[in-house]
Amino acid sequence: MRQIIMDTETTGLEPAEGHNIIEIGCVEMVGRKLTGRTYHRYIKPDREVDQEAIEVHGITNEFLADKPRFAEIAQEFIDFIDGAELIIHNAAFDVGFMDTEFERNGRPERTRQICRVTDSLMLARRKHPGQKNNLDALCKRYGIDNSHRELHGALLDSEILADVYLALTGGQLKLDTGEDADSDDTGESRIRRIEPGRYSLRVVAANDEELKAHQAFLSLLAKKSGGPSVWEQVEDEGKA
Repeated sequence: MRQIIMDTETTGLEPAEGHNIIEIGCVEMVGRKLTGRTYHRYIKPDREVDQEAIEVHGITNEFLADKPRFAEIAQEFIDFIDGAELIIHNAAFDVGFMDTEFERNGRPERTRQICRVTDSLMLARRKHPGQKNNLDALCKRYGIDNSHRELHGALLDSEILADVYLALTGGQLKLDTGEDADSDDTGESRIRRIEPGRYSLRVVAANDEELKAHQAFLSLLAKKSGGPSVWEQVEDEGKA
């Protein structure tokens, strides 16, 4: 699956009030791995950037004066995201601006006609109800370093969101044994049961180095999940 993690910066908060997109940042991911392909453009707006917005992202009117307008980059942007799954934090905001820009510039396309949209903020709220789920809070929760993020920036935030999304949706979906599973006539997998006593397995105890590596891995799991892992809980019960 081709996924595009995306963010935008704007002149203000409401596209209905004439605010424009001034920066688009995208990173490409295929098979849950970053490919190194990115899309990044600054865009000259049809109005001045609000001072409140400048304080958030640091993009000034002077900086944007010689940048292309949205109409000039629209097709290359559409070509980059076409057919992909867009991962956006608070997608309603960015998609609202994108669709408004398409309409203003006489484009027939709308974001959800071009690609599928997934809102990582909604994913985070379902997984962590009642908690802060902005990008900074999620970075802290999952141990992701965002110390270089002094101001918002579309490409930087997309790169950070890629790490957050992978952590947010992580976990082993199935055990890949390298063999095709048995299936019945309906195509559904059947469970193969091994006769008791058919195999005699040799038990090999872990050495000191392996035990230390195991403990380090458990500590990492605890840090990322915000609490002791199942293995640590079982070990603690065994010691009680």
